[in-house]
Amino acid sequence: MPTGFVLCADDFAITAGVSRSILELLGRGKLSATGAMTSRPHWRGLARELGAFAETADLGLHFNLTCAAPLGAMPRLAPGGELPALGIVARAAVLAPAVRREIAAEFRRQLDAFEEALGRPPDFVDGHQHVHVLPGVRRAVLDGLARRYPAGSVYVRDPADRVSAIRARGVAVGKALVIAGLASGFRTAALRRELRVNRGFAGVAPFDPARDFAADLARFLVCPGPAHLVMCHPGFVDDELERLDPVVATRPVEHAAIAAFVPPSDLPLRRLSQLGV
Repeated sequence: MPTGFVLCADDFAITAGVSRSILELLGRGKLSATGAMTSRPHWRGLARELGAFAETADLGLHFNLTCAAPLGAMPRLAPGGELPALGIVARAAVLAPAVRREIAAEFRRQLDAFEEALGRPPDFVDGHQHVHVLPGVRRAVLDGLARRYPAGSVYVRDPADRVSAIRARGVAVGKALVIAGLASGFRTAALRRELRVNRGFAGVAPFDPARDFAADLARFLVCPGPAHLVMCHPGFVDDELERLDPVVATRPVEHAAIAAFVPPSDLPLRRLSQLGV
């Protein structure tokens, strides 16, 4: 039986406004994890504030291959210095060995940036727009982690769940099933490399600001897995966010709902290590 769940805010450091929202929620004990985009210029200035939560939340790398600029040159994938859209990444990573080598090098750079700023490895790794599970990308991520860190010391996010659980929640069902399909085999590959993995995943949302996100947040806890992880995207909107990311209007809606959210007494907020993973 599940003994709690992880509530993880994606996109720390994408902009100052998103980061301030996440820091506020961490300070109020409303989140138990967040993933940082260390390729973004805000990362170094905000890392110390984030590091203050190392004892109360999982702090991870939100691997980025689709937003703004990479940390180093990627002449095949980002010839103009800007990372491409998700579909281009997915195709290029499958078809071009040179692109896969660039991705592996950029993954190392983003891990380096995390460690240099916080003085320690990440607790976990996931991906912006779930890039870490894409065929052609996942091997670079999983092999890179297995070579770099002791067995069992880092976990990776599996964004798949049982079809029955996704349908029972009734939120963005089609989208959640597509993501689960993309992640097929990811958990097995991670476990083979002695990486820890969540067991149960929710949080896929339609990003509709007219929806009641508080109600959706409650639905994300329906049929929880034994080590359940729920992703979320809170934030304060600033001009930079509107230039960078399509998810804008729903971020303050999510922030308000998470700030007011009280987890069920039988499913408290936890770090993943507290769930037996």
